[in-house]
Amino acid sequence: MTPEKACHLGNVHLMESGEQGGAETQYRAALNEGRFLIQHCAACGRHVFYPRSICPHCWSERLDWVEPKGTGTVYSTTTVRRKPEAGGKYNVALIDLDEGVRMMSRVEGLPPTDVKIGMRVRAEVIDDNGAGLVVFQPEDAT
Repeated sequence: MTPEKACHLGNVHLMESGEQGGAETQYRAALNEGRFLIQHCAACGRHVFYPRSICPHCWSERLDWVEPKGTGTVYSTTTVRRKPEAGGKYNVALIDLDEGVRMMSRVEGLPPTDVKIGMRVRAEVIDDNGAGLVVFQPEDAT
């Protein structure tokens, strides 16, 4: 890989979209290093999530990796109920990031049934059995 084909963000080395590894592999590598990244299209100026090799808005291949602010709003939420011995209840939420993209995650730091639509949240990357995972905390909890 030539230097002009690489994007360096801090100590996380990412390849251009067309390079070996693909956008999802690059996204997961950054998460595993504790970094939450989304893509930004240099052609149309819009943010992109889930990682792709072509912008879904304008079909450009000029996607760069950027760190989002990490703040957003709960768009939708549901509580998954499990037996306590299976881990108990947890929530699954759709979060609208302030950059204009939506992602699925969970909100931690409060009971699953207390997560509400419209709640402001902040992202953090946690270690989930050796893999980086984006979860959210209520913004007023930080």
